Amino acid sequence: MSEHPAENIEYPGRTGEMSEQPHDEMRSYQGRGLLQGKKALITGGDSGIGRAVAVAYAKEGADVAIAYLDESDDAAHTKGLVEAEGRRCTTYAGDLADPTHCRQIVGRTVEDLGGLDILVNNVAYQHVVEDFFEITPEQWKRTFDVNIHSFYHVTHAALEHLGEGSAIINTGSINGLRGNKSLIDYSATKGAVIALTYSLAQSLVDRGIRVNCVAPGPVWTPLIPATMPADKVADFGKQVPMGRAAQPDEIAPSYVFFASQTMSSYYSGEVLAPIGGETLPG
Repeated sequence: MSEHPAENIEYPGRTGEMSEQPHDEMRSYQGRGLLQGKKALITGGDSGIGRAVAVAYAKEGADVAIAYLDESDDAAHTKGLVEAEGRRCTTYAGDLADPTHCRQIVGRTVEDLGGLDILVNNVAYQHVVEDFFEITPEQWKRTFDVNIHSFYHVTHAALEHLGEGSAIINTGSINGLRGNKSLIDYSATKGAVIALTYSLAQSLVDRGIRVNCVAPGPVWTPLIPATMPADKVADFGKQVPMGRAAQPDEIAPSYVFFASQTMSSYYSGEVLAPIGGETLPG
């Protein structure tokens, strides 16, 4: 892959504003009915990894609900991709930092789709800083409200509807595994996501609900040019052994794996880290 353009776009970032369009439509992916008849809710499902997961789930036979902030053009495009696969798609705009909204989207998903089998907690916020002292209390709170508190509120509401054989998949990050000096608050939330995954897996095993985490390395999504300085965007992903960032299409199959009882019935409390050839100690 060529070097990314040195660009910035306005947060939260829209796919159409990116100079280099991500591969997030799963065009070459062939489903095999692994999620036939399932109902899935994906937070942050309008673009990037969330979009690719939504389309992959649809190709596997699932109906999909996506929650997003305000990127209605991206959400409409994702909805069209899902519906092109003959599956239903509902979209819910609103701020997932709001606990009431978190609960509402779960209720609307169950009402609109007729149930809930798969929850993907994927929404995220980040803001790059050069020094820890640049992180304001407002930024710290916002990062935690979106990146971990929403996971709690959405999951808490979803558990009223998830039954045996259901799956919860949380989006972590390489930064939650090793930290990042310019994404301190973000890394802290992703570490919390991983610990939440471990703990919920233990808590819910007797109910037959599996809980796993996908913790990617660098992935080319609208969040990157919307939250990083232009020079960092230009070099984004070049530090990994593969020498490039992943495309969302390369990450989404991990979410299919964890959602499918056929593929991962004996997996719970696992962290799958697609990180471009890096190895982690420990």
